[in-house]
Amino acid sequence: MSGQNLPDDPTFCRHQRRHRRRSFLEELQKRTSANTIPLVDVGQRLRDLRAERGFSIRSLAEKSQLNVNTLSMIENSKTSPSVATLQQLAFALQIPITAFFETGAPKNKIAYHKANQRPKAAFAHGTLEDLGAGMISRGAEPFLVVLEPYAESGPNPITHTGREFVFCLEGRMTYTIEEQTFPLEPGDSLLFEAHLPHRWQNVGLIPSRSLLVFCPTDELDHPTEQHFMPEPAHILSPPCGGGTGGGQPVGSQS
Repeated sequence: MSGQNLPDDPTFCRHQRRHRRRSFLEELQKRTSANTIPLVDVGQRLRDLRAERGFSIRSLAEKSQLNVNTLSMIENSKTSPSVATLQQLAFALQIPITAFFETGAPKNKIAYHKANQRPKAAFAHGTLEDLGAGMISRGAEPFLVVLEPYAESGPNPITHTGREFVFCLEGRMTYTIEEQTFPLEPGDSLLFEAHLPHRWQNVGLIPSRSLLVFCPTDELDHPTEQHFMPEPAHILSPPCGGGTGGGQPVGSQS
């Protein structure tokens, strides 16, 4: 057995992580193709928003603390930004992250989206669908979130105004609020006061899918800007023994 890779062997773990990531991306592509979901061209939106605000690509790079080459690759659709990278850009441009979903459609008092027609953006570690796109004003901000296995919100706790609701549709997640951890499996829900410090993580071997609703009490507050922080996105390495505990960050992508 000396020539075989065992479950606790580092090489075996790396191969398993690569396989899970490849499977996730293949499944995401399959679902997108099968359902003809309209993917938002994040690169084009970024270019338009940058031009509208009079930023050169170099000045935006300096303001967002991102590499010029990274911005160029995003704008030319040669790479997908992580949610954290997109949040850095939103902060630099002084816009909510939901601006990247907007497609120029007129604003309405009703937001109705068929399953295969709602705006969707693909990020480095998952996807985010804006279920309220096109609404004139929004007291609630609903999103459909798909997270890659072991993706998590980052080391710093999140706080914002209002309340936050999450309903797990697929996979396994945990929310840690203050010092208390709440496991979420399909059908489980959680509603809490969002000023309490909180974190989230996909703790399963498959992508998690959840309904996330922000209900800010301040119109100037954008909870997405707090949730998808400007720190690099994290993917935690699963324990090789098959558990679902923590692990160490194994990298991020901008």
